[in-house]
Amino acid sequence: MYVNPLHRLTDREALFALMASHPLGAWVCHGQTGLVANHVPFLLDRTRGPFGTLIGHVSRANTVWRELGATAPTVVMFQGTQSYISPGWYPGKAKHGEVVPTWNYAVAHAHGVARAVEDRDWLFDMLTRLTGVHEALQPVPWAVADAPVPFMDKMMRAIVGIEIPIDRLEGKLKVSQDEALPDRIGTVHGLREQACDTARAMAALVKNAIDSQAKGGS
Repeated sequence: MYVNPLHRLTDREALFALMASHPLGAWVCHGQTGLVANHVPFLLDRTRGPFGTLIGHVSRANTVWRELGATAPTVVMFQGTQSYISPGWYPGKAKHGEVVPTWNYAVAHAHGVARAVEDRDWLFDMLTRLTGVHEALQPVPWAVADAPVPFMDKMMRAIVGIEIPIDRLEGKLKVSQDEALPDRIGTVHGLREQACDTARAMAALVKNAIDSQAKGGS
């Protein structure tokens, strides 16, 4: 991934937070006939390895798990907050007109070698942890143990686990750092006026970047 030095995100905890809050990863690996892409909700185990380990599962009918090479690299891309940025928000538009649209976004790319897992205990533990995370905000959280054992055994026979120890993490936080300060402030105001949560979330990221730069220069 190309990353302008201004946009490089290297803070591991910030990358972990992005991955945890946007867990549906776009997983790309080498298959027998070329690149294979799948969208998988991954759970990040922060305790395993310097960059953590991703665990999840795919349908047994999905042939990707049979095509994994023992040393073939894979990458999982996690898309965080993103938003279109209009040059109409820039004071520079009226001052000199030398402005163009752009797109702001935050992403994390996790690289590693994936392996398929068919062990029942591993699958049960993975499903328990995965659903535990995503059911936590429900008024009455559902648990794997709520389902009858024969039914869960049948369900687990229909899936294959995927485990990816992360050996390299890349992050990109493109939040208008390369624009003039008045235009960055105009971007914050413009985003805050949009009627969507994603725009307001991006406004917060742009504002945080401005504040962090100001503190670093003080």
